Amino acid sequence: MDSLAASSSSAASSSSSPPPPPFTDPPNYAFPHHRLRRTLRNPDKQPIVLVACGSFSPVTFLHLRMFEMAVDYVRQNTDFEIVGGYLSPVSDQYKKPGLLSAHHRVNMCTLAAEQTSTWLMVDPWEAFQSYQRTAVVLDHFDHEINTCLGGVATADGVRKPVRPMLLAGSDLIATMGEPGVWSEPDLEHILGRYGVLTVERAGADMDQAIDSLARWRHNIHLIHQLIQNDVSSTKVRLFLRRGLSVRYLLPAPVVDYIEENGLYKDDGPTTSASSGAVTAEREKAAEREKGKVAP
Repeated sequence: MDSLAASSSSAASSSSSPPPPPFTDPPNYAFPHHRLRRTLRNPDKQPIVLVACGSFSPVTFLHLRMFEMAVDYVRQNTDFEIVGGYLSPVSDQYKKPGLLSAHHRVNMCTLAAEQTSTWLMVDPWEAFQSYQRTAVVLDHFDHEINTCLGGVATADGVRKPVRPMLLAGSDLIATMGEPGVWSEPDLEHILGRYGVLTVERAGADMDQAIDSLARWRHNIHLIHQLIQNDVSSTKVRLFLRRGLSVRYLLPAPVVDYIEENGLYKDDGPTTSASSGAVTAEREKAAEREKGKVAP
C-alpha cells in the first residue's frame, strides 16, 4: 500500500473524532458531498475523485465534457472507479484578464453542475480565500473525503481510501514540463502522490512535456479527444465583448446568468477580480506560493 493509501486508510478506519483540519476554511464553509458515491460498485477497483482546478470564467461545455471523457477513459483503460467529480474555481487573488469575482464564477459552475449533470459538484473552498497551490487543494480533498468522511465502502462494509486525481487540459501539463515553472516538490506531490488525467488540446506539445515528466509517467493519463472541441473561456469572453451569441457553447443556465448580470461586457480592470485584488508585491508572492520557483 502506498503512502497515500496507508495514511488515508488509517484515518478512515479511526473511530475517534478526526483531528482538527490542517487547513483554513472560508467562512460558513461546508464540503459538498451530496453526490459523492459512498459505496464502490467493484470492490477490486481503486476509488478516485476527479478534481478540475481552474478559473472557469466562464465555465464551458468543454470543461464539463472533460469529466465525461475521463469517465470513458477510466472505464476502458484503468483499474480505477470514479466516485465523484469536482470543479474547484480559483481564488480571486489569482488575477488575470477576464477573471470575474469568485461569487459569479462559483454561481456559474454550480448552475452548470447541478442543472446539466447528475454527479458533478462545485467545491468553493479554494475560491473564497487566499490563493491555494494545486498541491494543497488536492490535499484538502484527501482530508475531507478520507479523514472527515471516512472514505468509501465496499458492498460488504470494508472501508477504502479515495484517491483525488487532477483533471486538466494538456496545456497545463505542458507548463509542468517547462523548466522553472513549477517547483519540484509540488510536481512530486501532484504527479507522484495523486496523478493527473489530462485531456489533449490543440497546440499543446504533449510528447515533449511527458518526456520531461518521465519519472511520473505512470501517473499521467493522456485522454485523446475523439471529437475535437477547442471552445475556451477566452474565446467566449471575446464573443461576449463583441455582442455575439454564446448559446450552445455554454450550458443554457450559465448563458442566462451572464445575460441577467451583464457580465463580460468588458474585460478591463472593472471586470477582473478587483474586489480581491492584491498589490503587485503580494501577487508575486502568491505566484511563488503556488509553486513557481522564479523570484
